Amino acid sequence: MRIRPVKETDIHELAPLMLDYIVTFYQQPDPGPERVEGLVTHLLSHPDAGRQWVALDDDSRLIGFATLFFSWNTLTVRQVAILNDLFVVPEQRGHHVGESLFITILGYVESKGFSSLEWATASDNLTAQKLYYKMGGKVSPWVHFEKEFE
Repeated sequence: MRIRPVKETDIHELAPLMLDYIVTFYQQPDPGPERVEGLVTHLLSHPDAGRQWVALDDDSRLIGFATLFFSWNTLTVRQVAILNDLFVVPEQRGHHVGESLFITILGYVESKGFSSLEWATASDNLTAQKLYYKMGGKVSPWVHFEKEFE
């Protein structure tokens, strides 16, 4: 297994993986492959907005991905990285793929001088929470709010 940044040649293989994550894992409406491919393309052409990494098996098939978005923290006056997605195909879970993706993300964020890495997961996703605690994460004292728009 290896981890590397997403390349343009990954788009058509990555999009179905992202759709599986969106529709099957999180049971959200299907945005369609065009919108997902558009997001990947946007991040590739605007690396200041965010970055993605993929995990590949020994046959170079995509088995996982992670997505970072970048923002600013006015309290530290430094950039923060937001881990929006960390997904591993079901048959590869338990084989340290998610951990390898997460370690890669941590290294990137630290090397670029970000003030922090922030992320959230579903309250019932105990598997992810176990990994995040193992990686040194802690529950933030901040309360997370959101308002959705159609």
